[in-house]
Amino acid sequence: MPKVKLYDTTLRDGAQQEGISFAVADKLKIAQKLDELGIHFIEGGWPGANPKDTEFFIKAKALKLKHSVLVAFGSTRHPKSKVSKDANLQALVEAKTKVVTIVGKSWDLHVTQVLETNLENNLRIIAESVDFLKSKGLTVFFDAEHFFDGYKANPEHAVQTVEAATKAGVDCVVLCDTNGGALPSEIATAIEAVKKAVIVPLGIHVHNDGGLAVANSLTAVQAGVTQVQGTINGYGERCGNANLCSIVPALKLKLGIDCITDEQLAKLTEVSHYVAELANQALSSRRPYVGASAFTHKGGLHASGVMKWEDSYQHINPEMVGNHPKVVVSELSGKGNIIYKAKELGINLTSKSKQTLQVLQQIKLLESRGFQYEDADASFELLLHRAQPEYKPPFELIDFMVLVERHRRPSSEDESELLAEATVKVKVGDRIIHTAAEGNGPVNALDRALRKALLEFYPDLTVIELIDYKVRILEESAGTGSQIRVLIESSDGQKQWRTMGSSTNIIEASWLALADGVEYWLLKQNKNRQRR
Repeated sequence: MPKVKLYDTTLRDGAQQEGISFAVADKLKIAQKLDELGIHFIEGGWPGANPKDTEFFIKAKALKLKHSVLVAFGSTRHPKSKVSKDANLQALVEAKTKVVTIVGKSWDLHVTQVLETNLENNLRIIAESVDFLKSKGLTVFFDAEHFFDGYKANPEHAVQTVEAATKAGVDCVVLCDTNGGALPSEIATAIEAVKKAVIVPLGIHVHNDGGLAVANSLTAVQAGVTQVQGTINGYGERCGNANLCSIVPALKLKLGIDCITDEQLAKLTEVSHYVAELANQALSSRRPYVGASAFTHKGGLHASGVMKWEDSYQHINPEMVGNHPKVVVSELSGKGNIIYKAKELGINLTSKSKQTLQVLQQIKLLESRGFQYEDADASFELLLHRAQPEYKPPFELIDFMVLVERHRRPSSEDESELLAEATVKVKVGDRIIHTAAEGNGPVNALDRALRKALLEFYPDLTVIELIDYKVRILEESAGTGSQIRVLIESSDGQKQWRTMGSSTNIIEASWLALADGVEYWLLKQNKNRQRR
């Protein structure tokens, strides 16, 4: 296989995705991260198209890139202008990058209907634009826009556009599936035709409208292209661009093409999440290679297999891409899931342990009642500890009561306010504490009452904050009498943990999640003190 160069267009094409708008500072940070990943070419934007991209190229001069080359993007000259006076080409020169990419038409209908010129003039536009930029000492890539649609409609003219750029001295012609509707077989056929017509390095730039962007990119590489364009996380207009986070590991680990080093590949998951954060886009946990669930095992058979042989249910070692395996527990779990998770938490269980079977049976029973531990590792860890004969909980609930009242404000006959009050009775050691607290709602009142009861014994509880609270109705057809699941995320300012509760009563479900959250933190604090 030939050496393949990676070309990232997240900062230009990726930014065209609905809902994404990078600030200049964000673009500079992403460029630095892409350099760390080992991307060969970073397309920074379209200088002259908007003030932001122009500013980026000015500030990007201060970047200390070790692996990447910055690329300015633009288009061929306007049909009615001369190259020496074309504003777009001048802006590319003024960006002062060593490499520029220009996009031009290769589909005859686009030439006549969109560019509003004839086919002969289109070839002249391409050749003159490439020649002008080459005369400035620049490395020039030509994006043959809509190439595969153009090849199907008028193969002669499509190939002629590549020939025109080649004769003008272009350094690489990038064949584009701009509408994202080509099939892998069509990609391969068109590339073979181009290879017979010209001897010039070829690249591939595809969109994902048919869900085939990654497959089409890999097919193109196998057909002989040496430059692959795409974006981090597949960001881009409509259905997105080809996803480099899937393409890069496939090139390196599946096709044996060393496009980046092993150390750089191990940063892939980090870069994916970093760019998602700056793009303000939630990253799907099911993203191949980099998603949180990409190497998650839920079925008991899978977990058991992974424990015996890590590769039994994983197509690669997740550490190669900076990810890690995870086993979750559910009603589908077997003993292997329990043992694997326990080992992660430093608890030694075996398939013959009484506690292993006890926890497994308890999980199956609780999940039939609406509990779910996949997203509540803290509650699951408590199940494991509670199954140990020597475990003593830091407190025990005896009972609680919550009242919610509506009061008319004395100052107004029309306005009213709600008052929530919770009373809790808990046991700590040999003492029983009975106390009450008010809150702006029943859950807040419960939380305050529990803390108030425990602060005498555990004064550090003040650092805990509830940072997320989610409620899910499990049986919609049951209406207000349905089973409720509550998921709570807590933090002590340094770490976060999730706990959950389930009941037909939302207050009880909330209490179970709240109490687990406090007990889990106290358990961890006690372990930390023992280590010291």
